[in-house]
Amino acid sequence: MILTVTLNTALDITYRVPRLRPHASHRVTEVTERPGGKGLNVARVLAALGHEATVTGFVGGGTGRALRDRLAAVDGVSDALVPVSGPTRRTVAVVDESTGDTTQLNEPGPHVSPAEWAAFQEAYAGLLGSASAVALCGSLPPGVPVGAYATLVRAARAASVPVLLDTSGEPLRRGVAARPDLVKPNAGELAELTGSHEPLQAVRDTRRRGAHAVVASLGARGLYALTPDGEWRAPAPDRLAGNPTGAGDSAVAGLLSGLLDGEDWPRRLARAVALSAATVVAPAAGEFDAGTYEKLLARVSVDRVTS
Repeated sequence: MILTVTLNTALDITYRVPRLRPHASHRVTEVTERPGGKGLNVARVLAALGHEATVTGFVGGGTGRALRDRLAAVDGVSDALVPVSGPTRRTVAVVDESTGDTTQLNEPGPHVSPAEWAAFQEAYAGLLGSASAVALCGSLPPGVPVGAYATLVRAARAASVPVLLDTSGEPLRRGVAARPDLVKPNAGELAELTGSHEPLQAVRDTRRRGAHAVVASLGARGLYALTPDGEWRAPAPDRLAGNPTGAGDSAVAGLLSGLLDGEDWPRRLARAVALSAATVVAPAAGEFDAGTYEKLLARVSVDRVTS
């Protein structure tokens, strides 16, 4: 079982409008609601790849009940979410059908008390006993200590469970210092962490800070990885039009599934790049176009970098 942690879960609401115009009323042509948050997106992709996934994190209020109702309909994903008194946040995406562009509005999330954080840590420790890998994903809700991911990384390492960290800002800085097996930042997160806007230098600096391996998402340029087995570049074979929301989460799923399937680093990176690109052309985060994935997987070229 792969355990995904989303401390700040969300009910993702997507509105589609013919054209988004500032200071104007809009007639919505379609509304969708889905259980959301980075770790939940990762879990859905893992399940589609045939891996058993369990999701945990905080959930509460009427929004939280709606999230869990929708999560129950997702095959292959088990619900181990921990209840809190505050309501789960909503994220609202407005899709402009004329351009394909998306405008995103993200609520902050419920305030988590010290007792609720302690209850989560106890539940997490119990879940580690049956986990083959852990993904720690996304932002922290109010009230959760800024070093929360560092705490969860250390717990996973103590249980000898491989742990991947995908977050940003100060939680990323502290989490990296706890020596996760893998971190997956994007270019902006790397720059914020290291102060360097040169991605390759920033990747090397991130590994020196404690990460066992670093895989950086560089958008249309694909992935760049620094691992114990070498340094690798995996460009995207095609530039695809669509919505990039969730593409990084699919990359995380690709890296974890490749690890558990015993793939070497080039094959893991090829899977991650193909899944990420196939998510861009899918209708929603946590989904990927299977035909596009299979086609691209055979075409992704992963090159060793010598320096």
